[in-house]
Amino acid sequence: MSKADLNTPRPPDEAVPPLSRRKFVKAGMAAAGAAYAAALGYPLFRYLATPAERAAALAAVKEVTLADADKLPRESALMFKFAGRPALLLHHADDTWTALTAVCTHLGCTVQFDKDRKAIYCACHGGMYNPKTGANISGPPPKPLLVFKAQILPGKVVISRA
Repeated sequence: MSKADLNTPRPPDEAVPPLSRRKFVKAGMAAAGAAYAAALGYPLFRYLATPAERAAALAAVKEVTLADADKLPRESALMFKFAGRPALLLHHADDTWTALTAVCTHLGCTVQFDKDRKAIYCACHGGMYNPKTGANISGPPPKPLLVFKAQILPGKVVISRA
């Protein structure tokens, strides 16, 4: 078949020639290349978009209400989510309350309240924080934990940005 034959219009009742192997392979390679580019591009997009999404989510959430959290025993902690991120509500022995983010400022691991040490501890690299102020007291964390305002009401605790 010559180029002239390909460019001439066919009557509508004439059958379309079958797809050649070369065209089929080209189309398959183009589809595979597009899928590969999407597979590489999507994680990169999510990585770059995540900080902006986190900031928007944190700005959108002003407060969280924890039902029955006022019944939390002294010297114990309650994990909860604030704007989709882990947070920690602490009821101290002197009947004071503290609410903090539960994300280590070193590498973003989730921290836990260690009752024996009377400190907030990050198991990833041994960082420790003051449970009342969130200040980093040892280990590699460069900054203190973010402190929230905890309002204790009958039947609930309201956590809001300080």
